[in-house]
Amino acid sequence: MTRELLYFGSFNPVHNGHIALAEYAVERNLCDEVVLIVSPQSPYKEAAELAPEMDRFEMAERACAASKYPDRIKASAVEFLLPHPSYTVDTLHFLEKECGGRMRFAILMGGDQIAALDGWKEYERLFDYPIYVYPRRGERIDRFTDRITLLDDAPLLDISATDIRLRVAQGEPITGMVAPSVAEYIREKGLWSPADLVAALTVQIEKTPDDRQLLLTRGKLHYRLNEWGRALNDFNRVLALDPAATEAAQYAGMIREILEFRYKDIYNP
Repeated sequence: MTRELLYFGSFNPVHNGHIALAEYAVERNLCDEVVLIVSPQSPYKEAAELAPEMDRFEMAERACAASKYPDRIKASAVEFLLPHPSYTVDTLHFLEKECGGRMRFAILMGGDQIAALDGWKEYERLFDYPIYVYPRRGERIDRFTDRITLLDDAPLLDISATDIRLRVAQGEPITGMVAPSVAEYIREKGLWSPADLVAALTVQIEKTPDDRQLLLTRGKLHYRLNEWGRALNDFNRVLALDPAATEAAQYAGMIREILEFRYKDIYNP
């Protein structure tokens, strides 16, 4: 039987940290193949945060092809065939039914996921499979320790998909964070434009209206889009919550200078 290590995620986008873990699993002989199971819609993520599913799958395929072991690290769109939102236990049931006679499955997940595993659908059934858990930097894993295999020496790359999306939206480089072919795809498709990220942030801000970091981030995106009034409103909201917020004050000052320069007749009748 082929040993398949299933790495579930939204991969929004797939980055070099994901691939480093997959390469590590191959090198540690944890499996014959690592399969990145791209989720069309995670029940634990806001849909507004996700790039289109086929774009995420295409990027995952490109990243796998650029890995050290392109014949052993692959992407799968199997969850696209299943009801949405997708649940890990349902995917495993489907795979067992379709491929169980020739494949043996295991699961790869992060320490943050194992900590909240008892909130997953029929989570006890997941322990029917070997579960390999990699820790996040600075985090302690103290749940289900007798039922998992902790990968203490797994590579810890300080790369996050959230940071990549933000950098893309702000026009900052993502060199070294994703495979060159993935970066090229993001550019070609125009993924995570400032306007798209503003919309996603707005959804989050509606839920937590006093989150200063979200307001600051949205304000900076409005600033990049030359939406001066909206940007100034966000920076002023940050300053109302924290008068010592230096970055918000600096941006607010720059906007006032822009407005005073562009609309002299209004400011200086």
